[in-house]
Formats: sequence, C-alpha cells, structure tokens
Amino acid sequence: MDIRTLDIPDVKLFTPKRFEDARGYFMETFRHSIFNETLGLDIQFVQDNHSHSTHKFTLRGLHFQKPPHWQGKLVRCVRGAILDIAVDARPNSRTFGHHVKAELSAENKAQLWVPEGFLHGFLTLSENAEVLYKCTRYYDHNSDATVAWNDPDLAIDWGADPNTVRLSAKDAAAASFRAQFPLRKAAQ
Repeated sequence: MDIRTLDIPDVKLFTPKRFEDARGYFMETFRHSIFNETLGLDIQFVQDNHSHSTHKFTLRGLHFQKPPHWQGKLVRCVRGAILDIAVDARPNSRTFGHHVKAELSAENKAQLWVPEGFLHGFLTLSENAEVLYKCTRYYDHNSDATVAWNDPDLAIDWGADPNTVRLSAKDAAAASFRAQFPLRKAAQ
C-alpha cells in the first residue's frame, strides 16, 4: 500500500499495490491494521455506501454531519473518475477552511481518507462514475448538512464550467461555509 500525506496532514491518499498476471489482477484495498497504524487511531467502519452518477460533471457535496455525528470516510472510485474534495471544518484547526483534492479513478485505484470534522464532496470526471465509501458513523438524517460547493470563501477550483455542473436540489440550496461555521473565518 502506497500512503501519501496531503497538504492537510490528517487527510491521506492510499493507493493499493496491484498484482497482475495473465488472469487479471489482485489487490488488497483495505487492511485494518495498516490503516489504523498510519493514522495513529483506532478507526472502526460501521457503514458502506455506494453512489452511481450517470452524467459527467455531476457534483455531490459539500456534505457533512453536524457534531457529534461527524463521519470519517474512506472514499474510492470503482468505475470512471472523480475529483474528490475534503474541506477542513474543525474549528480549532490551523487549516480550518482549507481544502485538498485528489483524482480518484477505477484506473488509479487510489482512496482518500476524509477524517471526521471535514466536509466532503466530489465531481464526476466521467460518465457512469461509481463511488464506494466506508463511514465511521451511521448516517443521521437530523445532523445531515451541506455547504455550497461554489462558496467564495472556500475558493475551490473544481475544474468545470459552473454552468455544466449537475446538482441535486439540496446541494443547489446549500448554505455558505460562514453560515454553517460562523465562529471562524475560513483561512485564506
């Protein structure tokens, strides 16, 4: 497993080693002991989710669950490709309001660890993108919230014309980052 620390140190990119032969390939996509040793935590996943987006430039996010129901997520794309985004929303973090991004695809097999306390979203870079993610907490409807994907305070370059992005009604009506986190300004 190749493990890379991104610009926000708590966010990690895990890329499994692939073993190929004439039959195809084999890879171990997750090993609890390596994952927890890398993070220095004892993470237990309780829910797996599967998302399918039919169209290119479908944007899902920026989603999170309000405390105490924050979810950590291990995200991978098993069909097509996505641009995956994690935004630090931990109030006492020196990287509060900063984001990191990674391209995840069926080809590169990379997985992004999005810790608790982060917003998460992704943009599909292909038709028929399928995303799997493991979650550290169960979905809680009452704590489910969204921040606007195009919030100017976050200044995320999604790499797509905003007029071509497909959004759900919920994501299109999302609140600003400042409205969701009024106690601090996003770091510039």
